[in-house]
Parts: sequence; structure tokens; C-alpha cells
Amino acid sequence: MTEAPRKIQASLLERAAQVYDFDAHLRARSGAAPARPAPILDLEFGQPPETTRVPESAPIPELAPVPKPAPQSIHPRVAAAEASVRPLRMPTGGKSIAIDRAMLSEKGLLVPGAAIGALAEEFRLVKRHLLLTAKTVKLHDGDRSRTILVCSANTGEGKTFCAVNLAISLAAERDTEVLLVDADFAKPDVMRRLGGSDGPGLLDILADPRIEAERCVVATDIPQLSLLPCGTKSNTDTELLASDRTATLIATLLAADPRRIIIFDSPPALAASPAGVLATQAGQVMLVVRADKTSEGDLRQAVALLDGCEHIQLVLNAVSFVPGGRRFGSYYGQEDAS
Repeated sequence: MTEAPRKIQASLLERAAQVYDFDAHLRARSGAAPARPAPILDLEFGQPPETTRVPESAPIPELAPVPKPAPQSIHPRVAAAEASVRPLRMPTGGKSIAIDRAMLSEKGLLVPGAAIGALAEEFRLVKRHLLLTAKTVKLHDGDRSRTILVCSANTGEGKTFCAVNLAISLAAERDTEVLLVDADFAKPDVMRRLGGSDGPGLLDILADPRIEAERCVVATDIPQLSLLPCGTKSNTDTELLASDRTATLIATLLAADPRRIIIFDSPPALAASPAGVLATQAGQVMLVVRADKTSEGDLRQAVALLDGCEHIQLVLNAVSFVPGGRRFGSYYGQEDAS
């Protein structure tokens, strides 16, 4: 007797696709007709669902779930080999920091050279989406395609966690140099998370054209990853970002290395105005959505504030998965049963 096929319950991402419509304000402004919905990649199962219906709306940005981090470890031989093959790249200013791999693991961040796990695989998928979108942006925005703004609607939704992990993951690419910029001026956290200290940075360069940008860049012993602190706090941070100096600075940083990708860790869109201003300078926005916290209303408002950028991608953070489920990472730890 043939067993009847079981009905698969709609995933979290499929249900979200039936609710959110982030492009409505753009269509209303341009007078364009609603576009036909495209399949949404459901990373929980690794393939697109058969159908995705969004009533009277265009498709939402890509949703890529990021699981809660698990501790990682790096083998001493891997660390030694990495250091011998890829020496520390020093910026013009000669500043550099060594990043403690054990500290990265304790904070739930990706560890270069560690065994591949679920978190590493999820960020591999996230960066593939961003790199593919960058190719599209390059056709009409040139070098701006090499800039990514990481943002969230509210505080505590994991934007800096995702920005740091994205930077580490992108730095593993063979053809990139990554510059992670701390643009969260009220609560800078990038340098602290990586074991460094704040110093002259973005705000200082914007305020004083005499400061050479590359002299503020801090190299790290993670190959192909460098940092730019937020700099001296100012009461005119939004006005500095809105000046023509910002576009000139970004162009200068990109011209310094044709392989460089700039990642901006901005303040939350609903908490501070710099996020919306920076969005006008970025090739694309990675908007972090916390599964157990971000409301639909806050998400809609954040997307509206960031609409200065045409390409907004969503990353679903803090997703809980059932142990033993079909998730990335476990495959690499399986022994050959044959």
C-alpha cells in the first residue's frame, strides 16, 4: 500500500514572504506596476520552495538565517600555516593588531582556520548573495558595488556580530581585501570585539581633510582584513556624513586597493540618523533582523529610512534550529561509514 505524501509545513521564511512588502513605497514613487514575485531562498532546507506567493506585492529581499553561534577552535598547525603563508599586511600608517583566536571563539565569532561549522557555512551563503548582487550594482554604480552597509532596525539585534563575521568570511576569499569601518558613532564596538583600541578614524578624516585616510587604517593578523575606527565623537556626525567629503573619502579608500571591499557597521536605523545617510553612499545594505525581537512595523520603518540604497538584503539572526536537523556544518564532521 502506497503511503500518501506528507504535507510539508510552510517554513518561517515562506510565512514571512506572505507578509512583508518592502518595495511598495518605491513602486508608488515611480508609478511602476507590481512585479511578479520571485522564489525566496529558504536556507533552512538549502533550496527554494516550490511556490512563494506575496499578495499584490513585489518580492522581499533575500532572507538568510544566521544560527546562534557555537564555540570554535583552531588547530595550532592551521594557525602556524596561515601565518607563514599570508604575512601581516601593513597599512600606510603602520598600525596593526594581533587578534586572539580564543577570544573570537569565546564571543561566538568566526575563527579563521577553524573547522567548518554551521555559522561559517551560513555566512558563506550570506556573502555569496552579497557578492552576486555586487556584480549587478557594478553595472551602473561602478566602484560603489564594493561597499556594504550593515544595519538593523533597533539595538540588540546583532548587527555588529553579523558585520564582524561577514568581514572575516569575506576576508577568506582569494580575490578580496576587506576594510571593516566602525560607523556606529554613539556606541562604537568593532575595535573592542576584536581586541583593539579606538583611535583616529572615520569622523576625524571627515572633519579634517588634511588627515590621510590610510594612516588611520589598522591592519590585523587575519589575512586580508583591516579596520577603520569610528574616530573622535562629534555632535555633527550626521552632517559630516552628509557632506561631499564622505563620497570623496569612500572613493579614496576604494582606489587605494582595487580588491578592497568596505563594510560599514552603522547605528540602528530607528535609533540614529547616520544609518539613512550612509545608505545613500552604499552599494547595498545588509539589514539584520532578529527572529525573536524585530517587529514587522519596525522592519518596514527601517527599510523606508534606508531606501536611499536600491539593494537591501535581509539576514535573519538568532534563529533556533532543532538539534540534528538538516543544517550546514555537521556534514564536515561525519565519518566515512563505508
